[in-house]
Amino acid sequence: MKIFSPEYLNLLTANAQRSPRKRQHQNIHEKYDDPCQRLFNAIEPDSYIHPHRHHTDPRDELLIAVNGLMALVLFDEIGNVIEVVYFSAGKASEGFSVGVEVPCSAWHTVIALEPSCILLEVKAGPFDPGQPKDLASWAPDEGSDEARHYLKELVERIVNQSPLP
Repeated sequence: MKIFSPEYLNLLTANAQRSPRKRQHQNIHEKYDDPCQRLFNAIEPDSYIHPHRHHTDPRDELLIAVNGLMALVLFDEIGNVIEVVYFSAGKASEGFSVGVEVPCSAWHTVIALEPSCILLEVKAGPFDPGQPKDLASWAPDEGSDEARHYLKELVERIVNQSPLP
């Protein structure tokens, strides 16, 4: 049995806050060939997750908010924002979703809108670490100056159209 205590989640968040990428994942599944891949992903507001899809290795992705407020941003084929879904475990009663299932063909990213966000991600296995996700060519590479600017503009755009108080 595995127990995911507040201390477990706090440690994951602390590791994300110390990470240069401002995120940290922790696998729950035992090995890459498990038929169900499950992991926690702690994400901080300055973390840039390159917009991507899972088309080459077609598997839908389930994202459930464990902590914090996040936005799933969906894009069209050329990088225009087509939909934003706000989700949070703590704000579900206020009209926010608690999670989303993202089709494998959807271009997307997740943005943490407050500190200490944690996702539970579930996807069919097995996972092949040699089979990368499809990164959007129209978005900047992670770690670049352009990525920081892109994330800042994206956050400003989605926060301005959000139902947040």
